[in-house]
Amino acid sequence: MGDVSLTPLGITVLGLLSERSMHPYEMYQLASVRRGDQLVKIKPGSLYHTVSRLEKQELLASIGTDREGNRPERTTYEITARGRSALEHQLREMLAVPMREYPRLPLALAEMHNLSADTAVRMLRIRIGHLDESIAEFEQTRAHLQALEKPRIFTVGVDYVHAATVAERNWLAQLAEDIETGEFEWISQELVDRLAGSAGSSAPIKD
Repeated sequence: MGDVSLTPLGITVLGLLSERSMHPYEMYQLASVRRGDQLVKIKPGSLYHTVSRLEKQELLASIGTDREGNRPERTTYEITARGRSALEHQLREMLAVPMREYPRLPLALAEMHNLSADTAVRMLRIRIGHLDESIAEFEQTRAHLQALEKPRIFTVGVDYVHAATVAERNWLAQLAEDIETGEFEWISQELVDRLAGSAGSSAPIKD
């Protein structure tokens, strides 16, 4: 099944159907409760589109429709053997093989010397504020899931994102402090000249 590439939402859909058969609205509700939008962006429209595409790829199949009261008919789906094989292949690869994803933050850090030190610190403090909000949301989600007595196997993905967010927040806070105290030397003409002189002294001497 290595020829099938699943999107993050496709992995979510097949993962839910590997537990039991359900209709798309159930998938949306369950994924929203367990993951929120921390792991994958979930909107009803995109979820229905993903279900349709996976059905065309024969990774899932409809097993019937039902209607409750005046609500529209809902189609229930189950994962196929082809779908389960594709899901397992994708998960094995994602867990085992690191992927260089080129996030924006490392590039911004590498080039932040193009700003003044004060501006860079101010921007970092703003980002840290956003991260604090995300951490608070994670903790609310975790408390909600714990109240529902959800096993850790269903929350481990969110737990990882939470831990990574906390680590990023603390690392950036230390960086901002180091810039403010001068522990982190900011770019200056003196630094540029010193580096240029160091590079010149290490150059090979030609005859």
